[in-house]
Amino acid sequence: MARISGVDLPRNKRVEIALTYIFGVGQPTAKKICKSAGVDASKKTDELTETEVQKIRELLEQDYRVEGDLRREISLSIKRLVDLGTYRGQRHRKGLPVRGQRTHSNARTRKGPAVAIAGKKSVKAMK
Repeated sequence: MARISGVDLPRNKRVEIALTYIFGVGQPTAKKICKSAGVDASKKTDELTETEVQKIRELLEQDYRVEGDLRREISLSIKRLVDLGTYRGQRHRKGLPVRGQRTHSNARTRKGPAVAIAGKKSVKAMK
């Protein structure tokens, strides 16, 4: 099993798909990595030789920010916005959508599950 950037790549997948299991590597980046490392993208991960794995590992370390470094950079950027008190930072702090999405009827992923408010039942019409 190939281990790159602290991630065990799945054995039975193509290299270009397996590389996307690394945080910060999508399909376009995975294709570029395969091309520049000289690895056949359609090859399965368990068919990779140790030298090919080493080439991919070195390429990722030199040219790309992935896994821990990228997570740290993102969290520091968010922390900076929160500390500055920008609008985006306030939205991050409150756990609301940051990029202008509507919150009246959507945003359940960001806001969490809906919580019923006690005593807010509709009043029945009197006869």
